[in-house]
Amino acid sequence: MTAPLVIAIDASTTACKALVFGADGRLVAEARAPITLANPEPDGWEQDAEEWWDATERALAGAVRALDEPGAVRAVALTHQRETFVLTDRSSTPLRPALTWMDARCRREVEAAVAALGAERLHEVTGKPPCTTPSLYKLIYLLKREPALRAARPMMADVHAFLVRRLTGRWATSLASADPLGLVDLRARDWSDELLALAGLDRDQLPALVEPGEQLGALARELAERLGLPAGVPVIAGAGDGQAAGLGAGLAGPERAYLNLGTAIVSGVCSREYLLSRAFRTMMGAEPGTYFLESDLRGGTFTLDWLAKGWLGRGRAALDELEREASSLPPGSDGLVLLPYWNGVMDPYWNDDATGVTLGWHGAHRPAHLYRAILEGIAFEARLHLESLERTTRHHVAELIVMGGGSRSELWCQVLADVTGRRVTRAGSAEATALGAAILAAVGSGVHPELAAATRAMTSLGARFAPGDHQPLYDVYYRDVYAGLYESLAARLDALAALRRRANAAHSAG
Repeated sequence: MTAPLVIAIDASTTACKALVFGADGRLVAEARAPITLANPEPDGWEQDAEEWWDATERALAGAVRALDEPGAVRAVALTHQRETFVLTDRSSTPLRPALTWMDARCRREVEAAVAALGAERLHEVTGKPPCTTPSLYKLIYLLKREPALRAARPMMADVHAFLVRRLTGRWATSLASADPLGLVDLRARDWSDELLALAGLDRDQLPALVEPGEQLGALARELAERLGLPAGVPVIAGAGDGQAAGLGAGLAGPERAYLNLGTAIVSGVCSREYLLSRAFRTMMGAEPGTYFLESDLRGGTFTLDWLAKGWLGRGRAALDELEREASSLPPGSDGLVLLPYWNGVMDPYWNDDATGVTLGWHGAHRPAHLYRAILEGIAFEARLHLESLERTTRHHVAELIVMGGGSRSELWCQVLADVTGRRVTRAGSAEATALGAAILAAVGSGVHPELAAATRAMTSLGARFAPGDHQPLYDVYYRDVYAGLYESLAARLDALAALRRRANAAHSAG
């Protein structure tokens, strides 16, 4: 018999990829198509949801064309950028551009929601301290700004729900996909009527909720024919990219964490308990009945791209040159320390007005010093997150499983090991996020009998990095400079943010 294959659709912030995996987790074929990210005004980040679908269809077509036997495909599952949503009519036609997870124009709406329900209540229900990231606050902002949308009674769809509707014709999404919207009661595993009332939505404006790994329906017949796939291929409910990454890293308990070095830096551990803390945000796990305790730094490789494109005016190729130069620099970047809050800060401070800080500039510094300081600053922040998480869970995290584009950097992996004092291990697959969706597809279609067996068969580990000779010096940098740096500057950063908004408003009015 032909060996079975499954397809994972990974719809990220910048591209959609279709990746075909074997039952052993081997990557067989892949294709990708870009997605445009628009910045129409300060703090505003939008996308055309039709691009999500166009990129998905093109990526699927490319991946299937690369297969010798498309008939071996047993299922399709999705993973995707989280907190991004679109409002559509009942036929899934977008009524306006989608707001992405980066959109932060809803600061006043966060404050209003806290005044209405209280920060503790919002945290208790959603698992997430109030901030601009969950879609709830973006939705309230959008419906207030564009009242005609509210009158139209639109459907609200996360990326998973929108693509599932186009793939199968069904309005449905996974609990581990909808949870980041901030409208789900995590204890009840259902939409929260309390939060729906706050947002001004009814249940019939939302997709049905199912557990990750459930069959959602079959690929639409015309789509399957167009792609060259057999009729009846099931679409399996997936999970958001963070939870899928944890599954693709093979996590099963709190002693190992995944660390995704992507546009944002996302790390998490698996938990069988529903725990709450300002040290992390609590998410639905990709395995039904589990949770992910997750930290999120929104300025990850985004900050490196800012350096290459926005500051140096060069393309991503410049990063390779900077990496080579930075590798020869001393630990601590010759006294340059960076607080990596280029897109605000979530855990443990939860301040959307926080901004990045570089401390220690002198005339001998070059761009490579700033590059290394970004890597080190993110590593210091990862240590801060880990230590905060461990105080709550009372479990020591001994190993970080790294993935994402940044994990290809040997310098970054070694800096992470030296700064955190933990073993850093690359995920065996460079596409661990998509692999998590593929695992769900394999279980949902019967390729593997259950999740534990699928995870054992399909995941692996790669190169390991142990803490080295630089660890003692990094310990001093962390203790004497980085730890407490934000707290010492918080009041001034808040004042600076207020002045920035005031100046921008005056500039726009003038």
